[in-house]
Amino acid sequence: MSQYVFKLPDLGEGTVEAEIGEWHVKVGDVVAEDDVIVDMMTDKAAVEIPSPVSGRIASLHGSQGDIVAVGTNLIVFDLDGEQSESPAVLEPETPPASQPAPTPAATAAKVAAPAASAPIDRRRVLTSPAVRARAKQAGVDLAAVPGSGAKGRILKKDLEAFIASGGKTPVAQPPSAIAETDAVEEHRVIGVRRVIARKMSESKRNIPHFTYVDEIDVTQFDDLRRHLNANRTEGQPKLTFLPLLIQALARTLKAFPQCNATYDADREVVIRHAALNVGIATQTDDGLKVPVIRQAQAKDVWQLADEIVQLSELARNGKAKKEQLTGSSITITSLGPLGGIVTTPVINAPEVGIIGINKAVQRPVVIDGQIAIRTMMNLSVSFDHRFVDGYDAADMVRVMKGYIEHPATIFMP
Repeated sequence: MSQYVFKLPDLGEGTVEAEIGEWHVKVGDVVAEDDVIVDMMTDKAAVEIPSPVSGRIASLHGSQGDIVAVGTNLIVFDLDGEQSESPAVLEPETPPASQPAPTPAATAAKVAAPAASAPIDRRRVLTSPAVRARAKQAGVDLAAVPGSGAKGRILKKDLEAFIASGGKTPVAQPPSAIAETDAVEEHRVIGVRRVIARKMSESKRNIPHFTYVDEIDVTQFDDLRRHLNANRTEGQPKLTFLPLLIQALARTLKAFPQCNATYDADREVVIRHAALNVGIATQTDDGLKVPVIRQAQAKDVWQLADEIVQLSELARNGKAKKEQLTGSSITITSLGPLGGIVTTPVINAPEVGIIGINKAVQRPVVIDGQIAIRTMMNLSVSFDHRFVDGYDAADMVRVMKGYIEHPATIFMP
């Protein structure tokens, strides 16, 4: 019986290891060449690994969340289509020893299918970690959800449609309003969340952060945004503050190249970037991701708004490519309507700076000795104190504040 041993390939950019994100196959499955067999997580992005051959899965090496070195055995295929002597076919609810144990979402409270539906197939369903997390939160048994993707893969829209149709299990009420409990839940830190944890720890451990905050009158800025939205043409996206802020930042950084930079720690070299490749911190079901708008200084507000929408959607759906999540020279982060008064954003290494947008609110301010109602917003910036001095950071915010408070100057030559 001929077999093919598939080892984890080099995923590029100096990657020496990767984490098993999700298996798309199990022992005994027959796959065709180029079928997706596993998602691998690097510190940059999720990478779908296609099957290099056609055959039957003889064995899998590693479980979800395991770290696998490049060149390590990942899957063994039977090439002649016959079952191997190892237990290739198991009972539907029993995972083989070499497979990942069922995820918490797969063992969540079961949702009964409608009475008229066909019997539920209890084999491990194909879907993404984000959909599994959403199903767990909603109390949905994914085995009851019909999938519209390849090989019955359950997409986000499939789950949301199932929930909207009444498939959500009612949350059981406790027997009394006050109940004592010592129950605990353990959640293994894997996938994007593990990458975030490592990067945040490294950033705070290795970078001497300092944060500077200033308040900005965004009344005229908001008026301009509203005016542009009221006169936008068909197909143009609705503007938020972000595209206009990016343009103000692009104008500002021309005078502060040390703030639009990355640090190569191995070579001890600060790299100043002529282009503004701005990272947009985006909250997803998998955690925080930072898609990158390249050459932002060369784009108008509508192009920026359109790219923000597209990249954010790709990041939230787990479809952003590695090159779309790397290469930023400075990051902008915003909590949107949550906003808060002040943030102390953590630098997205190897960058040396990050811009934090806080909530815009109307409040009374004193202008020329008179009280007026203005729309005010705090801008928080964090910089690497090894390469950016506090004076330079304050001066940079001062210049950017001037553009925002007098937005016509953003568009002047």
